[in-house]
Amino acid sequence: MIRVAIIDDQMLILKGLQKLLANTCNIAVVAVYTDAELLLDAFEKELPDVLVMDLQMPRKSGVELARVIAKSFPSVKMIALTNVDVLIQMKEMLQTGCLGYLLKDVKPTVLIEAIETVQQGKQYLDDAFKIQLYKSIGLHVDKYLITRREKEILKLLAQKNSSQQIANKLYLSLKTVENHENNLLHKLKAKSTSGLVKLAINEGLL
Repeated sequence: MIRVAIIDDQMLILKGLQKLLANTCNIAVVAVYTDAELLLDAFEKELPDVLVMDLQMPRKSGVELARVIAKSFPSVKMIALTNVDVLIQMKEMLQTGCLGYLLKDVKPTVLIEAIETVQQGKQYLDDAFKIQLYKSIGLHVDKYLITRREKEILKLLAQKNSSQQIANKLYLSLKTVENHENNLLHKLKAKSTSGLVKLAINEGLL
């Protein structure tokens, strides 16, 4: 079970994220905060595995808070969840040790995948930021922007697993798997699972 804490100065956002993650079988929200100082005090006693954090808060900015956490509580993996669509700020957060950077309008499956990914010590960026970052340093951008989890599901679909079998193998809910499958159909512009697999093979995605 991945233990997640959330900080955001808007209670409505906190409640929404709590409700969203409550339906995820491998994630537990263990604490929520509206104030950075309260969070730091609490972290002296007990640490989450992952912190999902807003960047615009009173008293401490997201960058300032991330620096303190990276120095004092390095085991905590951080994900920035923000409305700030600014490449420079994303780079600042990544430089502090933050592993994830997402916009608040991402799909629920993306946030869940980001939490699972950063828990493993891997980086996870919103597709829009990934394109900006890669272009800024001259790297090629995959035109389909298939995520790690989507690639796992694509591979299992190609092996003729049903959605329920995939859910069981990846320890995900059936609804989460179906959401990923729908995302894949949309990204590859396929009309069926068989067409999706065929296109993925032709495009070298499998």
